[in-house]
Amino acid sequence: MSLLQVSNLAVHYDLPDGRVHAVKDLSFVLSEGETLAIVGESGSGKSQSAFAIMGLLPENAKVSGTVTYEGHELLGMKEEQIARLRSREIAMIFQDPMTSLNPYLRIGTQMAEVLHYHPPQGKRLSRRQIRDQVIAMLEAVHIKDAAQRFNHYPHQFSGGMRQRVMIAMALLCRPKLLIADEPTTALDVTVQARIMDLLLELQQNMGMAVVFITHNLGVVAGSCARTLVMRHGEMVETAATEQLFAKPQHPYTQKLLAAVPRLDQSAIRLEEVSS
Repeated sequence: MSLLQVSNLAVHYDLPDGRVHAVKDLSFVLSEGETLAIVGESGSGKSQSAFAIMGLLPENAKVSGTVTYEGHELLGMKEEQIARLRSREIAMIFQDPMTSLNPYLRIGTQMAEVLHYHPPQGKRLSRRQIRDQVIAMLEAVHIKDAAQRFNHYPHQFSGGMRQRVMIAMALLCRPKLLIADEPTTALDVTVQARIMDLLLELQQNMGMAVVFITHNLGVVAGSCARTLVMRHGEMVETAATEQLFAKPQHPYTQKLLAAVPRLDQSAIRLEEVSS
């Protein structure tokens, strides 16, 4: 069953030097429980697409097309309506956990705010219930000594642990759709693999759909059912991930895959590809 349908999505900005098209005519469908990777270089429109879906673009952004979630049109929806969908139905993990977390507040306090403002089924929870649910979610993302960690500040966590906190915060309301925007960018290769494994484990346990946004094709191999490739704001190719890796059709996708370092060959520099 279709959960999210994006049709002819376009985002542009009118700047003093002219119009900038961030996203052009993007269309895709995401089913319940499906994993989709959106890949491309920095500036290809991946994050702008995600922000448009979430209703988080700045006021000067001009958006057109349709974004339908469970039959409800998100574009043009009133702020109070889409705010109710965020966290409860659709959640997002942002790129840098250190800048996403407030350095002056304890982790437990920040996570508790999610359940305070977005209580499950609209039922208010007691402080004890909120604390118990936060600790349970910290344990779900494999943070040891979660009860003690509840009172720690962000700087007391490693980069990988801060990312786990962000994942736990996004999943507190058990959303049906999770958008992970470059969730492994600031992490070393070993930690990247652990975070991806964790997200897939949680996705399977909770049955939610996940959109992974990344410039690193290596992290989506074996992780996502489908991959969508973007370049200059446009979709250039989409296919089942295994098929796309085995037989990429578009020259840009071919160059992207050739640029991924391999043990059996030297890295190839990504060159400009004409449409």
